[in-house]
Amino acid sequence: MKNRILFLILLVAVPCSALLAQETRKEITKSTTPFDDSKPNSEEVPEAYAISSQFERILVLRFKYETDLLAGIEKMVREQRVRNAVVLSGIGSVKGYHLHVVSNGTLPSKNIFVRDPTSPADLIGMNGYIIDGRVHAHMTLAKADKAFGGHLEPETKVFTFVVVTLGVLNDETDLRRIDDKTYR
Repeated sequence: MKNRILFLILLVAVPCSALLAQETRKEITKSTTPFDDSKPNSEEVPEAYAISSQFERILVLRFKYETDLLAGIEKMVREQRVRNAVVLSGIGSVKGYHLHVVSNGTLPSKNIFVRDPTSPADLIGMNGYIIDGRVHAHMTLAKADKAFGGHLEPETKVFTFVVVTLGVLNDETDLRRIDDKTYR
C-alpha cells in the first residue's frame, strides 16, 4: 500500500514540478528618453573609433557549483580592483540560465529576457567588457541540439564549474561610451 501511495505522489508531483520550472520569456522596452531615442546621428560622433591600451594582467576566475555567475564575476571584479577589462573567454556548464537578447531593430530598443532555472547547458563562450567596474558580459550556451546566447543576467547558476578569463586594462583606458546607445 505504501508503494502505491508513493507511486501516486510521484506520478502527480514530477509533472507538476516540471511545469513550475519551464522557460519563461518577458519582453521589456529599454527606453532612455524620448529625445535620446529619436535623435539622429551626430556628425561630431565618429562612425568608428579606436581605443588603444595594453593588458596590465590576466585574471583567470573559477566559479564552483551553485554560484550565481554574474554575482560571482561582480564580486571578483570588486575584490581584484578591476576597473576596465576585456572578457576574453569563458567555459564550463550551468544548471540554469537567465539572459536577454535584443528583439527589435528600431529605437527604443526592446529586450527579451529568457530564463530557465532548471535547464542545464554547456558554457561554450563568453566575451564582453568590464566598464568602469560594471560587468557587461555575453555568453554562448549549448545543448545537444542547439547553441544560443545573450547578455548574462542574475541567477545563471554554475553547474560543474565555470572559468572566466579577463584581460585587465589600465585604469586610464576610457571605456565609458563603448556601450552607450545614445552616443551616436
